[in-house]
Parts: sequence; structure tokens; C-alpha cells
Amino acid sequence: MKYSFITQHKNTYPISLQCRVLGVKRQGYYHYRDHTESKPVDPEHHEMLYWIKKIHEACNESYGSRRMKKAMNLLGFPISRHKAKNLMREAGIQAKQRRKYKVTTNSNHKCH
Repeated sequence: MKYSFITQHKNTYPISLQCRVLGVKRQGYYHYRDHTESKPVDPEHHEMLYWIKKIHEACNESYGSRRMKKAMNLLGFPISRHKAKNLMREAGIQAKQRRKYKVTTNSNHKCH
């Protein structure tokens, strides 16, 4: 409520003064402003999400962010590992951790 008031009157009074009077932090206002502004829809973003899901299904849900980044780069999407991680999170995808095979049979025991 206070942040929207600051946004409405930002041309009349300085933002730092309004924040001080209303008892809010300036950093909190800027965080609110950056997260509530509508950003233009990027069609490439939806395409990347589509390919992230397809790769996830094709690799039996075993690709993490490192291998997902390499796969996306091969498809022509130059993204970083952190971008791949964020896309995976947005798509609700998580790599399955595979257990390593452990031998439980002791073949060196002495049979009497």
C-alpha cells in the first residue's frame, strides 16, 4: 500500500523523502517496483522452456544444469548454467540423483 503511494507521487516528491516519511526502506521500494512491473513476453523464453522439458524427458530426467546447458547450447540457445538452472526451476524440473552401484557380495571369503 505504501509502495503504491510512493509510485503515484514519485514525480511530486523525492522517493527517499517519501520512504523516510512513510517508514519504509528505499531498497524495499525498489525491490517492489522491479518485481511488479510487467515485463514484455519473450517468445524465445517459452521456446527454451519447451526444449528444456523435451530434453528432460529424452534423457530420463537425469540431466542437471551443467548438461542441460550443453544440450541447449547445441540447439542454438547460448545460455549459461545459471540460466539453465532457472529455466529448470521455472519448468518444475529437477534431475534425479542416481545411486552408484555398490557390490555387496564378498567373494574373498573362505568356504570350509
